[in-house]
Amino acid sequence: MSIGATMRATSPNHMEDVELGSSSSANKSGTARTRPMMKLKDSNIVELQPLVEPSSKSSKGDGESSSFSKSVIASTMYSGCSIGMVLVNKSLASSYNHLIDGDLNILLVVFQAVTAVICVEFSKFMGWVEYPNFNTRTARLWAPVNLFFCGMLFTGMASMQHNSVPMVTVFKNITNIMTTIGDCILYGASIELLVMAAFGIMLLGAIFAARNDADVTQTGLCWMLANCLCTSGYVLYLKYATKTVKLSKFGMVFYNNVLCSCFLLPVTMFNGELSMFLNTSALHTVDYAVKNWFAGFVGFFLNFASLNCVAQTGPTTYAMIGSLNKIPIAIFGYLIFDNDISPETWRFICVSLCGGILYTVAKLRASRRKSRS
Repeated sequence: MSIGATMRATSPNHMEDVELGSSSSANKSGTARTRPMMKLKDSNIVELQPLVEPSSKSSKGDGESSSFSKSVIASTMYSGCSIGMVLVNKSLASSYNHLIDGDLNILLVVFQAVTAVICVEFSKFMGWVEYPNFNTRTARLWAPVNLFFCGMLFTGMASMQHNSVPMVTVFKNITNIMTTIGDCILYGASIELLVMAAFGIMLLGAIFAARNDADVTQTGLCWMLANCLCTSGYVLYLKYATKTVKLSKFGMVFYNNVLCSCFLLPVTMFNGELSMFLNTSALHTVDYAVKNWFAGFVGFFLNFASLNCVAQTGPTTYAMIGSLNKIPIAIFGYLIFDNDISPETWRFICVSLCGGILYTVAKLRASRRKSRS
């Protein structure tokens, strides 16, 4: 799981494409219509050449193409930022975890959230972005997003303590299926047969990868189910929040990180991470501070990319990208950090690639059908 915040939008930033020469009263049949322009000159009305308006069918096709391009860009941005965030946190943890007895996972999220707030506030001060000042009512509307995120973070770490990595991977794929079903029930999204087949293939691949490690304790199962519910709830409510809370994406990034800091800082006091950091002088170095600031800077872009991805593609695609990100993360971990990749992991990577290709084909077919209709 990416510790650095997988937080993740429509708002005033969602602007419709306006084409010069188009008319709001275009006929519904999809055919082009002409409208003469009149010019008054010396009390005589002179008829000019008519302007031909583009047909609504052509505009619709252009709109579908533009929407698909935006979805691809949003997915690529989210995937790249998410992979970068995991690698940065991996580097940070591997460099300093040997100095402490435990970990500082939640405190790192707080550090990165504070950095993201500073980045977005600086951008606003420079006039690069625009969003309203802090408002308590807006914070209350956005708070459930962060509560789900904090629940996802806490249950995810607890499940890792009671379950093996292969079993956690199996349940993560179950989470994706739960998110897809929730997207269908709550938002009326259509479930393509190929999409469900893609998720099924990835789930079977994860099960086969974990077949030699199928022991699950009752406590571990409870934590995993709680993590599945929190993760699905986070993604699904995020879509609702980005549609209803009237904020720009950068405003959402601001509230996301402010509330995250407020919710998680008391947790670090309670579990001893803050006192561990304060009492470990080996961590009070410029190198550690710079790495944390860089991680927070990457997290700032990840926040924006996540919100944009959910808004442009929906919870189902967002969940699929999160699953497929495990493939490049495993490969980069092997190349950069010398992490061993077991034969089971290689098989899971191959199966996941097949599922990802099938999902892409399903989305392309759905997009073509929509453009034809």
